[in-house]
Amino acid sequence: MDRQERKALFEQVDIYPVTCQRLSAGRTDLEVVDGIIRGGARIVQLREKEISAREIYRLALELRKKTAEAGVLLIINNHVDIALAVDADGVHLGQDDLPVEAARKLAPELLIGASTHSVAEALQAWDEGADYINIGPIFPTRTKEGIHSFLGPEAIPEISSRVLLPFTVMGGIKAGNMDQVLQKGARRIAMVTEITAAPDIAETVGSLRKKIRGWSAV
Repeated sequence: MDRQERKALFEQVDIYPVTCQRLSAGRTDLEVVDGIIRGGARIVQLREKEISAREIYRLALELRKKTAEAGVLLIINNHVDIALAVDADGVHLGQDDLPVEAARKLAPELLIGASTHSVAEALQAWDEGADYINIGPIFPTRTKEGIHSFLGPEAIPEISSRVLLPFTVMGGIKAGNMDQVLQKGARRIAMVTEITAAPDIAETVGSLRKKIRGWSAV
């Protein structure tokens, strides 16, 4: 697929599952992604902070097979080189990673997402050629160690209204507080533990998608 085809598929995304094997109730990322696919998600992000780049590459190869067969977008966290090497659909970059502008030169056909925590960072990502941004962390979360400042749901319209890009939201979002971000206009919800630690991942993903789509119809 080229970038435009990938962008068109991204427009269909509602739930945005993100892996974390350490927080997956003893299951592997491969098992988690099987459940995510069965639940109907249209995208998955491979995000592993505690294994080597070589291990991420090997895992990404396996996930690429599964996601390609299912027609699901595969996004690699941080590693532009791995995303290119496994023919993933995109890469997601944090504020300490390769700048979006540099990543775009290396990977003109990949989707490039950028984590943003303020209007200024969102505007910069847009200016540098990002395809989408993430706004967060919204609530306190176990997946962002060392961070003690959280944006709150009110940051969603504040940032998204200034940037004409699709956006996801992330950080401590659960089924119980998801209405708070949906009320602020979020329609692509990135989640880690609410999905990876769920007893039945496929059922949870399906339920979360139904809730998001219900708000989209309002």
